Amino acid sequence: MKNIFLIVVLSITFASCSEYQKVLAGDSTAKKYAMADSLYTAGKYLKSVKLMEQIIPAYRGKPQGQKLMFLYANAYYNLGDYTLSGYQFERFTISYPKSDSVVVAAFRGAKSYYELSPVYSLDQADTNKALEKLQGFINNYPDADQRVEANEMVSDLRSKLDYKAFEIAEQYLRISDYKAAISAYDNFIANHPGSEYRKDAFYGRLKASYELAINSFPALVEERLMTTSEYYDSFNKYYSETELNEEAVKLKEDIDKRLSVIQNPS
Repeated sequence: MKNIFLIVVLSITFASCSEYQKVLAGDSTAKKYAMADSLYTAGKYLKSVKLMEQIIPAYRGKPQGQKLMFLYANAYYNLGDYTLSGYQFERFTISYPKSDSVVVAAFRGAKSYYELSPVYSLDQADTNKALEKLQGFINNYPDADQRVEANEMVSDLRSKLDYKAFEIAEQYLRISDYKAAISAYDNFIANHPGSEYRKDAFYGRLKASYELAINSFPALVEERLMTTSEYYDSFNKYYSETELNEEAVKLKEDIDKRLSVIQNPS
């Protein structure tokens, strides 16, 4: 009985595949459209897009073209091919700006670029592009239901860029390139005013400046300690109530002791 059932299933599958191949290789755009729609509905997106890509040019400018282009983009989205889904959704919004599906298409197009954003340690060109697309969506459709999710994605991407910039400074500090670390922290503080890592950047700059000062030639120590003292004042102005304050105070106390010895030789 089991063998009979298996034979029936295999026969149906083979017949289905044969029909698909027949339609795929055929000339009937109507049959390809109908089968592509059916396969899409069944969640067989890869087979569906192979049919769609053959007939999209034939339906451009026709009533069915709008639905076809949306399904084509969405099939790639569901397949996780975000490069193609982002591109195809963008084409859809340009081709059908008054469509009832344009908001969904614009959002999923922007979200496709979000999905392409890599980990912070890699090149962030796709992250910047995703930010551009998401911000464009928010600006163009401020009342869209998806605006909350879009804003959350923008926040996530900005945090990633913040962390990358912060980590560059941290890396310089770890390898004892203190001048480069100070410069990187300065740039971070100037360019990322609302970052969650801002406090750590103020402290990191203080620490890097301190290490640079105490490891300098004697003739440079006093000036660099005084600069470090100014960095402490900046940290203390904004973050005296944070968990990093204790370590910052220890640095300040050592700075003052060293300056006292230099400025008041016995």
